[in-house]
Amino acid sequence: MDFALSEEQLELKQAARDWLADRFPLDRDWESTEDRWAELAELGWLDVAEAGLGFVEEALLLEELGYACYPGPYIATVGFALPWLSAEQRARVGAGEERWSVDVDGVPWLGSVDFVVSDGGTAYPARGQEVASVDPSRPMGRLEKADGEPLAGNRNLPRARTASAAEALGVAQRALDLGIEHAKTRLQFGKPIGTYQAVSHPLAQTYTDVELARSLVYWAAWCVAEGDERAPIAAAAATAFATEAAVAACERSIQAHGGIGFTWEHPLHRFYKRALWLEGFGARPAELRLEVANALLE
Repeated sequence: MDFALSEEQLELKQAARDWLADRFPLDRDWESTEDRWAELAELGWLDVAEAGLGFVEEALLLEELGYACYPGPYIATVGFALPWLSAEQRARVGAGEERWSVDVDGVPWLGSVDFVVSDGGTAYPARGQEVASVDPSRPMGRLEKADGEPLAGNRNLPRARTASAAEALGVAQRALDLGIEHAKTRLQFGKPIGTYQAVSHPLAQTYTDVELARSLVYWAAWCVAEGDERAPIAAAAATAFATEAAVAACERSIQAHGGIGFTWEHPLHRFYKRALWLEGFGARPAELRLEVANALLE
């Protein structure tokens, strides 16, 4: 059996990376909140089902969005909220007319969205007091629960968790790529610093972490797409490992960069903050591993 991505999936992944690199380069204005939502709608990324695609393709897009540290609420809308929505609401999302987020543990993502799913399936306008989060591009807040309306759909926790894992995979890959590039080009005593084990070994560990995270994420995405009964355990395993791998990848890459890695001028701290946000949104990795352990033991 061939477990590799299809040619079409690889083309989608590469096209997404090229498009995002052109519009969200590393030297961009990181304070900008422009998310190019209308362009995402034109590309069909907000409703891949219209193109006959499924959640595996959405996971590939989320991976590339993480690689670019995309600032908009794609993961909140497509990864978290979409299963709650009716066909009409999905159509408005697909047309780029609405952005959604979800309430996790009483702290919803309020910035740059129109509606929030809360109280087990009630939609509220995204009004309330915003509060800072570790990732400035994803402000949280205290939702003002007024004018709520029940939603037609239901929660899909494995899907939401796998979405987080897929984005974390992209963050980890970008941190690794930045670390490798610096290790190849930064010279010390006339040699690239990557020739020294103190630099190369942590990056090699990151590589193994990223590849294992990729296997777990793709397996979880397939389980969600196929409605496989293993989807909950696959999603928990992928999210626990991928989010921790993303945080560790950023930390190792910052260390490999030396002094420049700790400055505000370098983009690595943006990816680090995104990784920390993903690790902390919802159940923590230790809690997810407990779910996996309980499922295996039972």
